[in-house]
Amino acid sequence: MTRAIMLQGTGSDVGKTVLVAGLCRVARNRGMVVRPFKPQNMSNNAAVADIPGQSDGGEIGRAQWLQAIACSVAPSIHMNPILLKPQSDVGSQIIVQGRVCGQAKARDYQLLKPRLMEAVLDSWNKVGEGADIVIVEGAGSPAEINLRPRDIANMGFATAADVPVILVGDIDRGGVIASLAGTHVILSEEDRRMIVGYLINKFRGDASLFDDGIDAIHKFTGWRCFGVVPWLHAAAMLPSEDSVVLERLASGSPRPLKIAVPMLSRIANFDDLDPFKAEPQVELVFVAPGHPLPDDAGLVVIPGSKSTIADLIDFRRNGWDADLAAHRRRGGHVVGICGGYQMLGRVVRDPRGIEGSVTETDGLGLLDVETIMEPQKTVRNVEARSLTYDAPLSGYEIHLGRTTGPDCLRPTAVINGVEDGATSSDGKVFGTYLHGLFGADAFRGRFLESLGVRGGGLDYRAEVERALDELAAHLERHLDCSAIFAAAR
Repeated sequence: MTRAIMLQGTGSDVGKTVLVAGLCRVARNRGMVVRPFKPQNMSNNAAVADIPGQSDGGEIGRAQWLQAIACSVAPSIHMNPILLKPQSDVGSQIIVQGRVCGQAKARDYQLLKPRLMEAVLDSWNKVGEGADIVIVEGAGSPAEINLRPRDIANMGFATAADVPVILVGDIDRGGVIASLAGTHVILSEEDRRMIVGYLINKFRGDASLFDDGIDAIHKFTGWRCFGVVPWLHAAAMLPSEDSVVLERLASGSPRPLKIAVPMLSRIANFDDLDPFKAEPQVELVFVAPGHPLPDDAGLVVIPGSKSTIADLIDFRRNGWDADLAAHRRRGGHVVGICGGYQMLGRVVRDPRGIEGSVTETDGLGLLDVETIMEPQKTVRNVEARSLTYDAPLSGYEIHLGRTTGPDCLRPTAVINGVEDGATSSDGKVFGTYLHGLFGADAFRGRFLESLGVRGGGLDYRAEVERALDELAAHLERHLDCSAIFAAAR
């Protein structure tokens, strides 16, 4: 059996995703064949993993896509066998080994978990084939003992697969000693035996000041400390998995071009905007609900959505439709991606109620198109070309729905030989189903020039690789990585 180690957190958003990516890159740099694995993920930031012998692909969490890059291997549907994509506050679409298998409310989903564990363990057996080590990421916290009886994401998986666990504590949010000691107290003896130690993440300042904290944690738990990881700013270049990070984003210093992105309630694949964060002429602003779209924005991007109609209704409830109309009157530009593209049309129809009980709503009317939701889901990696800017594109499609109308006669791109998207008659509004288009350097540069600013000429994919290498070097300095890999079994 392939050796494995698992990182679980004392809570959500403690930095597990980035730490797993970094450890994957460390292992790769040491000459190991390494794979990532996450039994269950909940995120609307999805990626497409190609399936051998099939023309379309399967969905996995964007985090496991990043971790596969860190390993220098192709993403696989078995790296994240269960993906939950929230559609409402109480229910999610369920993706099993890359394919939609239905949807369920939270309470009903708990009853499905024993059957889903079969898929988890099947993928677990496949993902490690040919690897020296697998680095596993948990979800949430093992301290949620009310969920333990049917758990497949944390200790339920660890005990079933006999994978040792390292706990991750986030010192930046405070209470890290209590979080670790409290986790020790409430875990069962069986689960506690799986833990081989812990590490501290996101430390600011002189790490030696926490030596007494390490002594206190050892006194309460007996666990060893694998290290204290200082805050790493290079991690900002890596795609984020969870939309919770958007709530902490503040606009940077004023720059020549402000790009405003409304934070939709069911925002999906918002890492489409990541390449703009590194552009020196661009100020990227995520606008929280209840706040107006800034009137000095040169571009508004409406991102993807897991529930187009629900988010369109919320868009109006926030008054963003009026803000967007004013933006257009000032001559501003608008881009819609996937669900955002659908919102820009005249109407969105869902006659089968795929997204919910509301089966039709008016769109924002900035493109002369209409969308009809259909059961067949498009999931594929693609190569494309921008027709407007005559530049190569690459990315992926994950969407329901078919969009047609007069403005489709001015397509934005050709994807695998088929025209995609729509453009307004004045060229200032366009929509597309292509995720990842802003990661294409030549296209991004020409697009920014059309908005009156010069692109920075950066190689975005190379910047991600550089950030992963910097992350790996950072972990080598501050963690006992040899001891972490030695703890794997």
